[in-house]
Amino acid sequence: MNPEKQIIRTITLRLIPFLILLYMVAFIDRSAVGFAKLHMAADLGISDIAYGFGAGLFFIGYFIFEVPSNLMLERFGARRWFARILITWGAITACMALLQGPYSFYAMRFLLGAAEAGFFPGVLYYITRWYPVRHRGKVLGLFILAQPIALMITGPLAGALLGMDGTLDMHGWQWLMLTIGLPAMLLAWPTLRILPDTPAQARWLSEEDRTWLNKELEADRQEYGQTEHSNPLHALKDRRVLLLALLYLPVTLSNYGLSLWLPTLVHQFGGSNLVTGFVSAVPYVFGIIGLLIVPRSSDRLNDRYGHLCALYFLGALGMFLSAWATLPAMQLMALSLTAFTIFSGTAIFWTLPGRFLTGAGAAAGIALINSIGNLGGYLGPFGIGALKEYTGSLAAGLYFVSAVEIFGVLLTVLIYFKLERKMIHQQSTRLAEQGS
Repeated sequence: MNPEKQIIRTITLRLIPFLILLYMVAFIDRSAVGFAKLHMAADLGISDIAYGFGAGLFFIGYFIFEVPSNLMLERFGARRWFARILITWGAITACMALLQGPYSFYAMRFLLGAAEAGFFPGVLYYITRWYPVRHRGKVLGLFILAQPIALMITGPLAGALLGMDGTLDMHGWQWLMLTIGLPAMLLAWPTLRILPDTPAQARWLSEEDRTWLNKELEADRQEYGQTEHSNPLHALKDRRVLLLALLYLPVTLSNYGLSLWLPTLVHQFGGSNLVTGFVSAVPYVFGIIGLLIVPRSSDRLNDRYGHLCALYFLGALGMFLSAWATLPAMQLMALSLTAFTIFSGTAIFWTLPGRFLTGAGAAAGIALINSIGNLGGYLGPFGIGALKEYTGSLAAGLYFVSAVEIFGVLLTVLIYFKLERKMIHQQSTRLAEQGS
């Protein structure tokens, strides 16, 4: 094994499995509400539109607190800040067992978003400090495996916990909220012990390994013309950051529109809570397959925008067919195609900001992209819920998501010409100046 592969392998084995575990817990916490809704809505008097509104409020809290959270991460260090996030989001999730009605549901979803804000973009920024650009697609693909794996686990786990309805005079959805909140709090201490803030603190890297890594990261800064703003808040005014935030909207709208309404759609097929949980896991198997294949292809071909276009188009097709089909098996196949595209598209998208931002500016820029883009996590569940209540069917909401994915195709083409072509021109100019 050549030295580069050995170093990247060492970093990956030391960091990525634990980060996957943390993100799995985060994703279970935020998505389990889709299963809790099957009974919680009736118990608390929450309508479909109220559920969509409350589910989406998570992302409003996320939006408001995400940039400040990532700047605090830069100040206090990743391990301390991640531990703080774990404790607060775990406690709030467990407290959702105490919900009394729609307004308490709204408040707790907002607080959960505020508490978790900064974790996902914090990890994305953290990865840019450990990996050269050419390795990030595959690594992000591995990290985002946490999403479909978590959703696969959530289904059967939620089905089993909902079956505890009446135990100790508690509803099944209360057992669900209480149970899934505990792991986050318990993982805070291992986070402090396991994660180094920077490569300089990693005892398992030799001095030669650190020198090689610093040299490669500096080479990326030169090759891609990466910007390190003296004031990280200046990154928030960077036109490239704002364009990528817009491009991320269809990704999150589709992702959370699918995950937060999939249990309701599958429940309409018929069957018990446990059957619903297991069937809901099927599309995420295809999400895992996509993450193992597509980001590697993107790295190998050094192509991001072409892959994104294809994934948006196939995702739109899957959503359209899931609404148009009437047979449960065909709907499940279409949703599996959608899941295949959504998760791999997320991994490829997040290779883009690190191509032109570095340092604290990257922390702020990535947080802004994720916070604005995550408004799609509000619009998706709320839009589907509103359309379902208005039309009496989930199909209209799925057509809406399909149209948003087509919009993503058009945005990808536009942003390619705005960003990538300009970057290629700048690289050619620098090479010409160096040669003269």
